[in-house]
Amino acid sequence: MELTSPAFAHGGAIPRTYTCDGRNVSPPLQWRNVPASARSLVLIVDDPDAPDPRAPRMTWVHWVLFDIPPTATGLPEAVASDALPPGTREGLNDWKRTGYGGPCPPIGRHRYFFKLYALDTVLELERPTKAQVEAAMRGHVLAEAVLMGTYQRK
Repeated sequence: MELTSPAFAHGGAIPRTYTCDGRNVSPPLQWRNVPASARSLVLIVDDPDAPDPRAPRMTWVHWVLFDIPPTATGLPEAVASDALPPGTREGLNDWKRTGYGGPCPPIGRHRYFFKLYALDTVLELERPTKAQVEAAMRGHVLAEAVLMGTYQRK
């Protein structure tokens, strides 16, 4: 499985538009080679470098989507909740809300991991946290793909 974005390359800088310094909207994402036996997809975006990359203390969760239909091939830029693929559900990010929250690092250049998982099941959870989604996914992951981008505030 592959996960890419036309907005930034793997390991490259995330454009300002997709951060708290810009429009704070989600970047466009594309994926392919989802296993034929997949019943749903999960997308988790997080930052393991919080609050300071030289002394990280936590992983900050920016976006949690699950029960994405396996027939979906990506998400458009600035996707709104009501424009997500049919059946897609949203989990809580670390701002305690659903939806995308862009990079906004307090210090240094942070890494942001966009992680896509293909599952052999549908999760059907109610407003879960990343930890609850990951616990429910255990033993059900068929494939995964990662896209990593970086951002540093000026």
